[in-house]
Amino acid sequence: MKTIELESDKSMKRLSDEVTKEQLMADFMVVLADAEALLKASANQGGEKLAEVRAKAEESLRTVKAKLAGTQTLLLAKTKTVTDTTDAYVHDNPWSAIGISAGVGLLIGLLIGRR
Repeated sequence: MKTIELESDKSMKRLSDEVTKEQLMADFMVVLADAEALLKASANQGGEKLAEVRAKAEESLRTVKAKLAGTQTLLLAKTKTVTDTTDAYVHDNPWSAIGISAGVGLLIGLLIGRR
């Protein structure tokens, strides 16, 4: 039973890390969109130095977007794997899953009740 709880804790930790990564990626996408809007807004501004900086920023944004798309695909694949693994575990061990869920629920209830 101890091994099952440890595996469950590790799965929950990985899942919470994935959720945090998803939130970070969503926030980063907003920043990228704002940076693109800023570049477009400054497009009619003159100056050779400004044009050079704008071109460099646009290239950096394209690179970051490409890397982010790859990371997002990898993150979705990992999330799918965790979901499939959890689903298989619950189907193979329904009573253990019920026991773990009840234990986690009891623990959360106790923690909430202490406040």
